[in-house]
Amino acid sequence: MPRERRTMPVTGNKRRQRDSQPQPCRFVVRQAVWLASSASLLVLCCATPTPSRAMSCRSLLELRLEQTTIFSAELVDSGKFVPPRMMRRASAEFFTAFNTLPTFCRVRAVARPSSDSEINIEVWLPVAGWNGRYLGVGNGSFGGSINYYRLGESLHSGYATSSTDTGHRGLPSESAWATNHPEKQADFDYRAVHLTAQTAKSLIQNFYNSAPTRSYFASCS
Repeated sequence: MPRERRTMPVTGNKRRQRDSQPQPCRFVVRQAVWLASSASLLVLCCATPTPSRAMSCRSLLELRLEQTTIFSAELVDSGKFVPPRMMRRASAEFFTAFNTLPTFCRVRAVARPSSDSEINIEVWLPVAGWNGRYLGVGNGSFGGSINYYRLGESLHSGYATSSTDTGHRGLPSESAWATNHPEKQADFDYRAVHLTAQTAKSLIQNFYNSAPTRSYFASCS
């Protein structure tokens, strides 16, 4: 009679020893997959183009915009901006540390959507450290001046920013400018802020070669 082959059962200790043995084939496969994935990520990273600046600050003067004329575009070195004489601060929290501002491109423009319109606009574009966002800032009551406090605050936080005098000059409490001037009333109501935002976004696109990822407007009265 043929001899019966007996199979010895594998005990728990031996099974654990066998399972704990190195698995060279599995390790090599995993390592190869990891290296291939890393190489793919490296190629993708290196292949991503870095946006180049489309226009210099000075060359923004050449930009042609509908209803708006750019009359000044200049680089302001870090800490060198001196604000013009401004209205008294409405709040002690308003930004005043202009000597800490980074280098930026200061663009000034005027919009004339009607024969009785003269909307002054300022757009500040940080040369380095732009956060990719645009923040338009308003002014209180009846406006009447560029809000340099909020411009400085926004620039200091990394935003490309803008402000307008809303189409007239004067103290926030003055309203005589509106008498018998329906076009100036329209400028104050909506056109000034709208044209300022349009101007700022065009400048951002041409200066950074990129549109802002987010756009905001901040104001109170």
